[in-house]
Amino acid sequence: MSARRLPRFRAALLALSSPLLILLALLVLLLRQGADRLPAVPALVIGCGLLTTSVVRRRRRRAELLRALRQGDGSPS
Repeated sequence: MSARRLPRFRAALLALSSPLLILLALLVLLLRQGADRLPAVPALVIGCGLLTTSVVRRRRRRAELLRALRQGDGSPS
């Protein structure tokens, strides 16, 4: 891979990590029985927490950007 593509690949992998963690935890919960299912619960909680935090941060950043755009003087650069 080129030097420029590596950060993109890493960013894409990080973006998919929490949904994949949730998917893996749900798969373990479905396939195992009894006390063997318990270790999947922390992975599920962490994955959901990471996903929720990401959504909240994105909304906050977009709201700040919109606020900054609305505060502008309206004249073209």
